[in-house]
Amino acid sequence: MGSYFITGIGTDVGKTVVAAIVTQALKADYWKPVQSGLDTTDKGTVASLVDNDQSYFHEESYRLNTPMSPHKSAEIDNVLIDLQQIQRPHTNNHLVIEGAGGLLVPLNQDKTIADLILPDDKIIVVSSGYLGSINHTLLTVESLKSRGLTCSGIIYNHVDLDGTIEVIEKMTGVPTLGHLKKENEINKQIINQYAQEFKETLHSL
Repeated sequence: MGSYFITGIGTDVGKTVVAAIVTQALKADYWKPVQSGLDTTDKGTVASLVDNDQSYFHEESYRLNTPMSPHKSAEIDNVLIDLQQIQRPHTNNHLVIEGAGGLLVPLNQDKTIADLILPDDKIIVVSSGYLGSINHTLLTVESLKSRGLTCSGIIYNHVDLDGTIEVIEKMTGVPTLGHLKKENEINKQIINQYAQEFKETLHSL
């Protein structure tokens, strides 16, 4: 069984929706190591969108009150995030791991989300179609390479500017795993539709 690390090119690019799709497609377990903001949690969102009887939703290592960068949210809670305390859950299933924000979001004064990724993780980058997203996508892939990590593929969320995906593919050599359309509502049915569409590609990583 494999581990799939979901990271984004920034905040609010659709990472949690993609995590739900991958979790559903693989009937995998889900884990968010660090949650900032407890009014609505990513674990709760994914659990509400996944519709199978095999996925298990593991507890976060850190649950922080304020929806901010984890290092600042932890500071407000008078907590220091210690990577030694972030232990991956044991499971006999595939494990989908969702980061927080982008790759270089700080966890403390010297560690970032990237430091949670292991060399054998299948890394999926979520990109979106806002102005500047090409730059942010290329930077994310380059940052992974600089750490000796390989991006398994990119899932694009509502990218409608012609040529965007093509230039990223050409400049990075990273394959496109899927493309999400702009949806009026995200629900179990939509998640399951994309899960069925991406299932074969994800299993082949």
